[in-house]
Amino acid sequence: MAEENIRVPVYLITGFLESGKTTFLNKVVRQRYFQIPEFTQIISCEAGEAEYDERELTRYRTLLKETEDAEELTFEYLQQIEEEVHPARVMVELNPLWGVQKFREMRLPEGWGVVQQVVTVDAGTYGVYRTNMKSLFVEMFRQADLVIFNRCTDDMALADFRRGIKVTNPACEVAFEDTDGEMIDLFEDSVPYDLEADVIKIEDVDYGIFYVDLRDHPERYDGKTVCFRGKVQKTRAMGGKYFALGWNAMTCCADDIQYIGYMCTSPKARLLGNGSWLEITAKCEIRHMTAYRGRGPVFRVMEMKPSPAPESDLVYFN
Repeated sequence: MAEENIRVPVYLITGFLESGKTTFLNKVVRQRYFQIPEFTQIISCEAGEAEYDERELTRYRTLLKETEDAEELTFEYLQQIEEEVHPARVMVELNPLWGVQKFREMRLPEGWGVVQQVVTVDAGTYGVYRTNMKSLFVEMFRQADLVIFNRCTDDMALADFRRGIKVTNPACEVAFEDTDGEMIDLFEDSVPYDLEADVIKIEDVDYGIFYVDLRDHPERYDGKTVCFRGKVQKTRAMGGKYFALGWNAMTCCADDIQYIGYMCTSPKARLLGNGSWLEITAKCEIRHMTAYRGRGPVFRVMEMKPSPAPESDLVYFN
């Protein structure tokens, strides 16, 4: 259902047992920004260690319905809630073993529609679950809008956690909380790749971050050797030695997609096909370029090779 036709937004919250789903919902319903005059219905599909205080929930015009039977979560069950409560929004705390995709495909009451999927992950058990229940993890992450890793500690490879999610779902936002529930700025002034490496390798999922950081901090890259891939774009105005290499980016919506890339130079530039995909290893030089109408990064190509086009040529900035 198109979002403009959704009368009752459904928020799907999923994650394995004890991953923090109930804690997340308990926190969200109390936030000032989340308050509305109509009723919010929580449908909880498993009982974990954390619990809901129904009396407390009513202070926030939130009602609770619990079921631990997968066979009970049907259209008829949801339709009864619609007829009895007439909720303005619904939050489903779903046991992923019941099937995330199954829920997304099931018939919902008229006017209901899933508008956001959030996955909560206990960072301490992420590796074990990811290894032993990979298919379920992929099913949860593939259509997630937000993944929250909680209970994070300093010794965890959080950048690797993020990369594992972004490979499955590049558009997904990934957030981290420490053991006190406080948000962690994963990179702060850093980036998810090694700026001190002999060759700075930029993974596809990190191109958006690379593009923004190079734009904002060109001095970090001046004189450095960088390896990344992208789509070739050429115009006559560039001349025979220059081309742009970059990706398409969705800056705010599907109607606002634009190509973002940086200038490269190579004696072989004239041989490159417009729109072809290429991986380059190149030295970054910050200098004046007419295309930038001032100073900007120019990549002097040392090595290049054709590269297969990705399934999606969109990159994101998180």
